[in-house]
Amino acid sequence: MNFAVEVVVTTPSHAGLGATLSYHSAVALVPGSVVRVPLGRREVPGVVWGCVPAVAEEEASSASKEDRPDPASTSRATKAVLGTLDNLPPLNDRWRQLVAFTARYYQRSLGEVALAALPPQLRELDAAQLQRKLKKLEREAATQRDHAPTPQPPPELTTEQAAALAALEHTQRPVLLFGATGSGKTEVYLRAVQHALDADPQAQALVMVPEINLTPQLEARFNARFGALGVVSLHSGLTPAQRLNHWLLAHLGRARIVLGTRMAVFASLPHLRLIVVDEEHDPSYKSQEGARYSARDLAVYRGKLESDQTGQHCRVVLGSATPSLESWHAAEQGRYLRLNMPERMGGGALPRLRLVDMNQQPKKTVLAPQLVNAMRQRIARGEQVMVLLNRRGYAPVLTCHDCGWKSDCPHCSAHAVFHKIDRTLRCHHCGHTVRVPAACPDCGNLDIAGLGRGTEQMEEHLAELLADVQRPDGGPVRVLRVDADSTRHKGILEQHLDDMHAGDVDVLVGTQMIAKGHDFRRITLVACLNADSGLFASDYRAPERLFALLMQAAGRAGRDAAFVSAQGSQVELWVPTWHPDHPLFAALVRHDYPAFAAQQLEERATAQMPPFGYQALVRAEAHEQNLAQAFLTEAASASTGLPGRDALMLYPAVPTTIQRVANVERAQMLVEGTSRPDLLRFLHHWQAVLHGLRREPAFKRLLRWAIDVDPLSI
Repeated sequence: MNFAVEVVVTTPSHAGLGATLSYHSAVALVPGSVVRVPLGRREVPGVVWGCVPAVAEEEASSASKEDRPDPASTSRATKAVLGTLDNLPPLNDRWRQLVAFTARYYQRSLGEVALAALPPQLRELDAAQLQRKLKKLEREAATQRDHAPTPQPPPELTTEQAAALAALEHTQRPVLLFGATGSGKTEVYLRAVQHALDADPQAQALVMVPEINLTPQLEARFNARFGALGVVSLHSGLTPAQRLNHWLLAHLGRARIVLGTRMAVFASLPHLRLIVVDEEHDPSYKSQEGARYSARDLAVYRGKLESDQTGQHCRVVLGSATPSLESWHAAEQGRYLRLNMPERMGGGALPRLRLVDMNQQPKKTVLAPQLVNAMRQRIARGEQVMVLLNRRGYAPVLTCHDCGWKSDCPHCSAHAVFHKIDRTLRCHHCGHTVRVPAACPDCGNLDIAGLGRGTEQMEEHLAELLADVQRPDGGPVRVLRVDADSTRHKGILEQHLDDMHAGDVDVLVGTQMIAKGHDFRRITLVACLNADSGLFASDYRAPERLFALLMQAAGRAGRDAAFVSAQGSQVELWVPTWHPDHPLFAALVRHDYPAFAAQQLEERATAQMPPFGYQALVRAEAHEQNLAQAFLTEAASASTGLPGRDALMLYPAVPTTIQRVANVERAQMLVEGTSRPDLLRFLHHWQAVLHGLRREPAFKRLLRWAIDVDPLSI
């Protein structure tokens, strides 16, 4: 008997090929099987989405004229499936439903989501290669079990941790774990994972963190606690072979615990019983390319899906000291259960806020003298200092004071950043790199200088200011910079973190990658520079992000109460600012996130902004800005009468904040409404209009367009 097979392949939604493509097979294929199929002249991987006897399929298609395949679809149906990975268990129904929901909600094609969720090497293997890979994994797993370290006994729980775990065990709702930095949220995660694995010998747990640099220390803690139980990681920093191995271990159920970044939300976990999203407020959980999904929101949906389909509850824990306003609002409404852990482990105090009024400082002051003196005192006592400056490089821009020339990127509407360490100007958007000119390219002036400061310059400046300070052992002060430039080589970040934990570093300078999740034990002073840049930004989410960043950075200080007590130090957060009376600092000085959230939610409710309203951005890209904007304007005009249109506001097309990147002009249009169903229904029908408009001669030079549902930046 011949079988009609519906297969999902990687085809962009604008290709117009439909959600699935039709093929035939001499044998029945189980939905979820990974196969290889012909597509044009290529052979591509795919996932079986449905399979029925060919006769039944023909009868179903002839039952209604609307359901009959078009001629192109009929011709494709004559092609056969070329091969299948028989020795790989199929991707289960729940995984396919998660992928289908993601594609539907975020307005992408099914294939774009499904195939992107699979490790790249899996798409290139045949059945024989996969069989060899599986046998090798089995041998390696046996060796690891034989040489696994003895699990460490868990520490005694605090009263707050025990209460949080008890509440977690008795609720069916997603849990928002609102815990102060240093309150022991990670131990709650570890115990929750232990409970899930003890309750079911096959159970699996997924623990997500926002950034790759947080996975090494988390993996070390889980390995130490769980010993021989399979712990694997999934993130883009792995090699293709590592990513495939870890994915296979999770898919086969051999890895009981999966740690990862946002991509891990699509991991195939057949026995998933717990999902943890640490630092759930972090914008890194929202993808900014391809399917622009929110891993945090999908984690909540996946937990419900796993519970409904399996009959066994899959718990979801969202943890943060500064929850997103969306999650906070959901807890206020009762959709999430909020559990509070306001006290730090060991009775440690939260850092005291010290605002430095820059209006009272001498002109051109980089670091206030009182801040420098505080740093010198800490270092002399053997304590560590952290300086947060969210700008890479030496200076954000080079300029000529004679003619006004600036180091603009020739391909982007942005400045090329001066990197002194290798004497280059680099664009952080397109990667364009040139040597620093010896003189101004416009007027020949030899006196060109940097404007502003980045982490490279701050590292150099601090080394000069602290050159005469001695550590308790008599050695010189060591200043360490940690940012995307200094840690781009494999293993460097881990080495830097080890140096910090060992006490070999006195001052840590870095971007926001050092401000969250790290458990530094000797830091007693944190300085956050250039905080004012987030006070008056045009993005309505800027205050929320700034407050979270300052709170998270402050949380790196005073994490070891015994060390702080022995030193007799006051844990402090220093913030130089030109606006010390800003209301954001009034909430920050009290570490009062609930008050800050209430004020922000009140403002958003008045303006009908998320979470009280719903948004989508439509972006268009072309080589000319007017073409990109014209496409969006025409699309808005053509949307009249579509379902849901009357309930929505379509704003005029405007350039994006960074208008040109890599010689591509970018424009966007905001779609806003108070009903999520109306917005999604409109976007679904509007896609056909956008596809049709894209094919018109007037827009043949348009490069691409995309829809971003629930955007994080406008």
